[in-house]
Amino acid sequence: MKKKLLQVFRILLVIITVFISGHVSAKQKKVLVFSKTAAFRHGSAIEAGKKAIQQLGNSNNFLVDETENAEVFTADNLKQYAAVIFLCTTGDVLNDQQQQAFEQFIKAGGGYVGLHSAADTEYDWPWFGELNGAYFKNHPKQQEAIFNIVDPNNIATAHLPKVWKRFDELYNFKWIGTDLHVLITIDENSYTGGENGENHPMSWYHEFDGGRSFYTALGHDEKSYKDPLYLQHILGGIKYVLGANPEIKPGSSKK
Repeated sequence: MKKKLLQVFRILLVIITVFISGHVSAKQKKVLVFSKTAAFRHGSAIEAGKKAIQQLGNSNNFLVDETENAEVFTADNLKQYAAVIFLCTTGDVLNDQQQQAFEQFIKAGGGYVGLHSAADTEYDWPWFGELNGAYFKNHPKQQEAIFNIVDPNNIATAHLPKVWKRFDELYNFKWIGTDLHVLITIDENSYTGGENGENHPMSWYHEFDGGRSFYTALGHDEKSYKDPLYLQHILGGIKYVLGANPEIKPGSSKK
């Protein structure tokens, strides 16, 4: 009798475990990391970035798929994702039908994260430029610069020092949107080659056309994707486009 009861108990335990794990996984949101390039390729950053975002997903309860195949941009396929991350994309990476599918995805409430050279993508698709928030113009030689944290109470910046010294590839922009909530600006007096003046944004977020968008110009090489400060920065952006409140109580995440 005791053996039968033990067997029944074990079966029930397995059933409960499967149910709970299935229930938890059903709550997990999924993001698509898209890293196709049709111009310059930040190869080492892309490889390191894919690994880093997978690790962020594992640690923060979201699933991650990766692709460089633009054919996955169909209306039906994109429905499985809560957000799409353009990881160092460049050039013309989507055809007209794929662009339409992505627009539908955003209009349905999808999220978008643009990392570094995402701003160097799809110049002939104005909607994408508005989604991303800016188009790349050029950059001076890689060097250290001072980044100022404009919004220290945001989930993508609250962990950062208010004055952040960092070595990176420093983008100038040919066009910058006007509806952006700027998170980080760069001090053009701290380096040579800046062309956007006193108000030179480098990271921002905004709601756009039914969805949410986050962009950071930082993240040129693989070192960024091993930097805890940078990783927490992009994690905040991912969380925002997945639906999190972007603003936190002052000082609540300072350590």
